[in-house]
Amino acid sequence: MSHFEELGGEPKLRAIVDDFVDRCFDDTMIGFLFARADRDRIKQFEYQHAAEHLGADIAYQGRPLDVAHRPHRIFGGQFSRRRQILIDTLRDHEAPESVIDAWIGHQDSLRGLITKDPDSNCQG
Repeated sequence: MSHFEELGGEPKLRAIVDDFVDRCFDDTMIGFLFARADRDRIKQFEYQHAAEHLGADIAYQGRPLDVAHRPHRIFGGQFSRRRQILIDTLRDHEAPESVIDAWIGHQDSLRGLITKDPDSNCQG
């Protein structure tokens, strides 16, 4: 069984992604990073990206992450804040721990594509 299936498939993943993106957009610490972004477009790409790495037969159709984030100066602390929002959202939606571990592990592996901050591996 894939992590996508373990989570509950499309309806559950869409609910999590919708909530997660809303929390990021509305967050006082990182929300400004999304000031010019289209919320629905971000939700679609976040869904595709998550579904693909969780094992669904869905392809991410967005730009490569390093290309998409290159124009933005994203600091390590901002990356960590987004990471924590994701953890909180997954727990609030009662995602299985195995799915949380896989999802967060995947996000952590992308850190170097998102932030070039030399202190991006800050200790929390």
